[in-house]
Amino acid sequence: MQIFRGFHHPGIAPACALTIGNFDGVHRGHQAMLALLNSEARHRGVPSCVMTFEPHPRDYFAALARKPDLAPARIATLRDKLTELANCGVDQCVVLAFDARLSSQVPQAFIENVLVRGLGVRYVLVGDDFRFGAKRAGDYAMLDAAGGARGFDVARMNSYEVHGVRVSSSEVRAALGRGDMVGVAALLGRPYSISGHVVHGRKLGRQLGFKTVNLRFAHWKPAASGIFAVRVHGLGGVGPGEQSLEGVANLGIRPSLNPDDVNGGRVLLETHCLDWPRSLGPEGAYGKIIRVELLHKLHDERRYESLDALKAGIAKDSEDARAYFASTRRQTTRDRI
Repeated sequence: MQIFRGFHHPGIAPACALTIGNFDGVHRGHQAMLALLNSEARHRGVPSCVMTFEPHPRDYFAALARKPDLAPARIATLRDKLTELANCGVDQCVVLAFDARLSSQVPQAFIENVLVRGLGVRYVLVGDDFRFGAKRAGDYAMLDAAGGARGFDVARMNSYEVHGVRVSSSEVRAALGRGDMVGVAALLGRPYSISGHVVHGRKLGRQLGFKTVNLRFAHWKPAASGIFAVRVHGLGGVGPGEQSLEGVANLGIRPSLNPDDVNGGRVLLETHCLDWPRSLGPEGAYGKIIRVELLHKLHDERRYESLDALKAGIAKDSEDARAYFASTRRQTTRDRI
């Protein structure tokens, strides 16, 4: 998948089939929409294209109003969103900076400047609640009328349901907030995961006897937080024979023991692998790109009053994670019999 920041690039196809949205999480409703988009693109002989925004429009307006609580919790980082869009077979993705200029653009100007001149749309697919332009003044009827006048087709897709529940990013956020990881997986069609480069942390884990691999979650407000039983991909080799590793992880912002702490109060996913691969050595994970699946929530984040208490807490979490994986293996064995 080709990725473009903005649409003023010579590499962008002169025509496309387009859908527009935030696509936070790329859940099963998004996946159904993208499958239809790809089909329509092939029918017209043009590439499929997703237009998305960074930051999230609600992030922008929350910051403008100085009311951070209005910003939505983020399901996925931009990196993970783009990965899932590529997994869905999208040909190109245009990431627009949602700023004062874009937010003040009237719907007619957005259609003319972005859709027609910028992307040469032949087909536009939107959701049933789609709005666009300054003050959300544009709607499906306006877009459909513009398509008739400017020579592109417009379609909308109704809500997608799983077991009677409308699949939406809001529903995924709610399930993550409850720690219902089975429900999250049902909405996403896959286990919830976070990926990125392993970065240096405060090195506290090795002092406690629980080495961790750390990923930064590049948004201040993740939809999930707490302690999880996890599965790590990318440390046990690559390719078809890659072995995933079981672990326990903390997602959140831990109180810093040092005001100059390298984490700087940022959201971290700190993962302790229950069995560390000897082939990596003590420093072999740094810089690697890994993916961590959050499979089962053990509990919310806790504050520990001492390093000894923290060490005991991590030991108990590791024990509980081992118990979780043992129970899932027993269940899998029973299912096969």
